[in-house]
Amino acid sequence: MSRRLLAIGAHAADFVWRAGGVLALTASNGGTANVLSLSYGERGESGELWKEPGQTVENVKRVRHGEAERAAAALGADFRCLDLGDYPLEVEGEALAGLTDAIRELAPDVIVTHTDRDPFNPDHPVAFAAVERARALASGAGVESAFETIQPPQLLLFEPHQPELCNFTPTTFVDITPVIDRKRAAMEEMKAQSYLQTYYGQRAEQRANHARRVSGDKEIRYAEAFMRVLPQVLTEL
Repeated sequence: MSRRLLAIGAHAADFVWRAGGVLALTASNGGTANVLSLSYGERGESGELWKEPGQTVENVKRVRHGEAERAAAALGADFRCLDLGDYPLEVEGEALAGLTDAIRELAPDVIVTHTDRDPFNPDHPVAFAAVERARALASGAGVESAFETIQPPQLLLFEPHQPELCNFTPTTFVDITPVIDRKRAAMEEMKAQSYLQTYYGQRAEQRANHARRVSGDKEIRYAEAFMRVLPQVLTEL
């Protein structure tokens, strides 16, 4: 398990559904778990809040920040948001520089983020492209550079809502059985998208079935799936 894990989402709740388990595992194993959100998802990801009369963007941001902070705390992670706006999310110029600086500051061993395609969410592919670019800028492609660099982090994609439509094929399953209660507690904090709690609870059980078949480990009851972007470097197979 990585000692420093960074989950980067387009919106404030993305980390909970897709990487809550591995964040909790990292923290429980003595590592550092960080969450970086590019936006609060205030416009396109907060449907329950917009049902309230007289709702405002600033109030939605405030509520979403509180939800995300409490969810991250339940996992043992730290949360921060760049507040770049959503629908559409744009990460260029100063925004890209800010993302790069955050990756350089946190110096993660592993970054997990969105897939490069999502036909139902225009912000997710934008987040992937920005993270991929910022990671390369922060690490200098692993060579000496004229600016401060970090050790190149591994880059994995967490599971999207519709994996078969998002170019997502799992290459890694992580057993989150020991921390499933912490993930559930984090999901319960995201009341602006409470309808996703059941979906991702079921997905953890489905991925556990796949993980059991792959590993033969009958004790795996809940798992999260990830797709590796870059080759893994080993000293032996």
